[in-house]
Amino acid sequence: MSTYELSHLPDSALLRDLETLLARDRTTTAELLAHLAEVDARRLYLPAAYPSMYAWCVGKLGLGEQAAFKRIRVARAARRFPAIYQAIADGRLHLSTVVLLAPYLTEATAEELLAAAAHKRTCEVEQLLAQRFPRPDLPAQIEALSPPPANGQLSSRTVVGIVPAGPPPTGASTCDGELSLRTVGDPAPATDQPMVPARIESAAAPPRLTPLSPQRHGIQFTVDQATLDLLRDVQALLGPQVPAHDLAAVFHRALAVLKRDLERQKFAATDEPRPGRPRSADSRHIPAEVKRAVWERDQGRCTFVSETGHRCEERSGVQFDHIDAYARGGSATVTSIRLRCHAHNQYDAERTFGAEFIRHKRLAAAGARDTAKLRAIRGSGRDAAEFS
Repeated sequence: MSTYELSHLPDSALLRDLETLLARDRTTTAELLAHLAEVDARRLYLPAAYPSMYAWCVGKLGLGEQAAFKRIRVARAARRFPAIYQAIADGRLHLSTVVLLAPYLTEATAEELLAAAAHKRTCEVEQLLAQRFPRPDLPAQIEALSPPPANGQLSSRTVVGIVPAGPPPTGASTCDGELSLRTVGDPAPATDQPMVPARIESAAAPPRLTPLSPQRHGIQFTVDQATLDLLRDVQALLGPQVPAHDLAAVFHRALAVLKRDLERQKFAATDEPRPGRPRSADSRHIPAEVKRAVWERDQGRCTFVSETGHRCEERSGVQFDHIDAYARGGSATVTSIRLRCHAHNQYDAERTFGAEFIRHKRLAAAGARDTAKLRAIRGSGRDAAEFS
């Protein structure tokens, strides 16, 4: 008989087993949080070739994105206030309520807030926090909404939604079923096809990226007037090259140009590289031809590899790093430079020079930045209180 086939159990046994499993789950959750907090404190995700605790939880442990976020937030709060572990183990608190409480927990408030939130539902904890830490009312807002565009151009409050290829729904403005344009507040067209909802209630709605079908993705966001003006100017300059309603093509072209510009800034990408200039052997400068070769070789991705063979997947904010530290004679050649994400660059520095040495370096650098800001404020005649 399958472990998960329970139809043979009498009611009393089913309920008893459920309560036992729930108690065990709470205890296990508290233990899991304690382990996560210790891994986080020791930064053991770095030698495993992950740039952050979140990336490690998702990539290594296989947690879902929301589950990882919630458990990391609670684990960090519980490390500061260990009473949270026992409160979760015995069911007085659950993860969602601790996530709500975490920003408000201090040495002065933790004991009272944790006790007040015990055995409360999420909505009750929200009420509790609203009473203890009241926030100002939301401003009243009346918003003029434009009618749907008749000429393919966008109004000042237009949301873009990309829908799957297929027959366009009645009344929708589409290009081969690829794009749907509607202004904020327009009713959704009647269609059985899945699509990105283009209706939003506020200009502050977060951007959305939704996979719709193989190689097709829905994108939704709101733009301000300046961005809309730029879009109209680009549409006008493109003229008949791109239909006015084919925003996907406009954004593709714009992103391609931006990508080339950023690649030139980041690693001097060019189709016609010039011969490298002679440079001093002890220079920290990394020549453009070296940056281009390293970026192509490392595929724009951190090269840190764990002992188990996992390579860090971080691509954002990667840095050119000397394999042999520059302070110890490292040179700026293709074979001596690699790509590292910020986290693993710092991790390598700590392994080379010691964590305490790097910590003092960071503090010194932060102090120098603060001094420069303060001097700038004083030089401009502004109140130094702005600095604090």
